[in-house]
Amino acid sequence: MTFRSILRNSSETRAAACFLAPSVCGVILFVLWPVCETVRRSFTDARGASFQGLANYESVLGNSAFRLAAANTARFLCICMPLLLAGSLALALLVRAVRRGARTFRTLYLLPMAVPVASIAFLWNVLFHENGLCSRVLQACGAQPVDFMGTGAAFWVLIGTYLWKNSGYDMILWIAGLDGIDPGYYEAAAVDGAGTWQMFRRITLPALRSTLCLTAVLSLINSFKVFREAYLVAGAHPHESMYLLQHLFNNWFEALDMGRLTAAAVLLALALLIVLAILLRLGREDA
Repeated sequence: MTFRSILRNSSETRAAACFLAPSVCGVILFVLWPVCETVRRSFTDARGASFQGLANYESVLGNSAFRLAAANTARFLCICMPLLLAGSLALALLVRAVRRGARTFRTLYLLPMAVPVASIAFLWNVLFHENGLCSRVLQACGAQPVDFMGTGAAFWVLIGTYLWKNSGYDMILWIAGLDGIDPGYYEAAAVDGAGTWQMFRRITLPALRSTLCLTAVLSLINSFKVFREAYLVAGAHPHESMYLLQHLFNNWFEALDMGRLTAAAVLLALALLIVLAILLRLGREDA
């Protein structure tokens, strides 16, 4: 390597460092430092002054509201994730199978993502309030009106909203994965006498493994955004069936209970990191 090339490389390195410096400083200031401060505060009192050891974690794990919120959140994820992944994959296969009007179907399925959160909350009240449309239909049939958002049905309304809003987005991800499969595999399988189900099980599903991991990660992240609709409709204290960790964190923040709030946030972050690490490892193994 000549002296001139060394100077050129060093100047390029300095230029790259200058361009990266604002982003690196922003990540350190607005991401890394708050994370480190959250971990530190989880071991201190509410003021962050005196060291408390694991007292905050013991208080969080022994708190009945935390256990209720964690159980509801886990239940929500365990039901929604399989339904969303399977349903959006079925929509993707349907859209690819329907040649005529496929673009229109894609647009229709993506429309829920453009609906403002406030409009969804208004729609909930119109449909599921005690004096809403669904209760009026029940009254017309001779039944008693039901306040769906004040019963266990609120949980299933929340699930339906999440599936309706995110199915189109996941469908696009599945379509991208399907487009990446070599059509020659299907042609060779058809020549060998393979049926539709055999080609789906032996070719499509294995080829979509990395897409599955990516879609699952994004769906997991998006699942925590459903709190916005729930909060606008039912407030900080909804029916216990839809009382999620986001409600609990919001209430602890309003009460300035920073010790338990930071400890619970650390526990949630660790749980999510474990799940994400498993999903990403599965995707790397496929690659």
